[in-house]
Amino acid sequence: MIISVQKSILSGEIVAPASKSYTHRAILAASLGTHECRLFHCLMSADTQSTIEACRLFGADIEERIENGETVLFVKGFSGSPTVPQKEIDVGNSGTTLRLMAALAGLCDEEITLTGDASIQKRPNTPLLKTLQDMGTKAVSKNNGCAPLVIRGPIQPGSVSIDGGMSSQFISALLLSCPLLKGETNLSVVGDFKSKPYVDVTLEVAKKAGILIHEMVTSSKIETIPKVETSSKIETKKDSDVVFSYKISGNQTYNLKEYTIPGDFSSVSYILAAGALISGADVTVCNLFPSAQGDSAIISILEKMGAVVSWDKEKGIVSVSNPDHRTLRGIVCDVKETPDLVPTLAVLGAFSDGEMKIVNAAHVRLKETDRLKAMATELKKAGVFIEETEDGLIISGEKSKGKMKGADFHGWDDHRIVMSLFVAGLLLGNTTIDTTDSVKISYPEFFEVMKKVGAEWEKIE
Repeated sequence: MIISVQKSILSGEIVAPASKSYTHRAILAASLGTHECRLFHCLMSADTQSTIEACRLFGADIEERIENGETVLFVKGFSGSPTVPQKEIDVGNSGTTLRLMAALAGLCDEEITLTGDASIQKRPNTPLLKTLQDMGTKAVSKNNGCAPLVIRGPIQPGSVSIDGGMSSQFISALLLSCPLLKGETNLSVVGDFKSKPYVDVTLEVAKKAGILIHEMVTSSKIETIPKVETSSKIETKKDSDVVFSYKISGNQTYNLKEYTIPGDFSSVSYILAAGALISGADVTVCNLFPSAQGDSAIISILEKMGAVVSWDKEKGIVSVSNPDHRTLRGIVCDVKETPDLVPTLAVLGAFSDGEMKIVNAAHVRLKETDRLKAMATELKKAGVFIEETEDGLIISGEKSKGKMKGADFHGWDDHRIVMSLFVAGLLLGNTTIDTTDSVKISYPEFFEVMKKVGAEWEKIE
């Protein structure tokens, strides 16, 4: 779908959609359990549907019901003993599903194949495959470290390490499956631990399900582990510090009976950014309570940039406005732990005074697209002065002033690229964006929600 976007002033209130990260993990935790579990306020998107279907293939009974206008998932788990799927698992575009299910497949003693769409088949999984191999599992790729993957367990407990420099999803996958092993597992994270807040989300859900995992901080040295070959040349450094390790007892039982998914800070970062940038805007977002989500950092980032923003943590309400034609100021943003905010931050920088530097973002190149390249390519079309570095972006809103105009943006078939460019379109006007159907990955209602608070857009084709 291609849409056109015009200059708009936003005003009104929305309810934050459910967190995609929490929804994935809660569905798996419920599926691993022994009791029927009710999951409330779930995000029903293409990615989470992939996790639902995968868990069904492993033996979970998952039913979707509508209660009080929202979907509630009723999950009857397979008591920690997954059955071997009778066909290959297709995760679609969901990297989280691929990684979580790869570790789960390691609990089975027959070969299981996992695959996905063209984007998934470009996303490397070498660190997870290596660690699974170290744990006695057949774990191979038919595609240079990418899907399709073939896994055959069973995983054996013990002491292993995993490179944390590519994706925290590998670590989350092991943390959720290893409690079901017959002995204790000690998992050390080596290298530069990226996106750790997502692992904290995993630990939060696991704890709610009755799973005990001890997190330990260390500074010991280990021998060099093999390089991780990727298209962006991320490698494991020699003599890397072991920053975190996890002690996971075996023979545990998942016991999640009821869980409410919190609101998603990643998904509302777009409307919060728009509310801060657009003169005259005044928006309120509900259902944003404190949680382990690293992307809640969007609020402090906006504050540092000079936005009028407030967060009532007890009520879960965030308000942001621009009542006085305020211009934000560029800052330095280290996104090691908040990679999903990068497209939003790039747009914030484009319309701010001074210079915005996004650093420590090399792992963002390994998402659905190379998001550093995508944002640099598209914002240049609108006249933004933006430089792509090896591990980040440098954006000069100062140099861009008076030179920006509406553009025909390519959305790269990436939900986060599309939604961030939509915010740019609200400020530029006369803008088109293609591949907008991709928002179904994380926020299917995005465009309709934005229309309700005043965004002017229409479908072209």
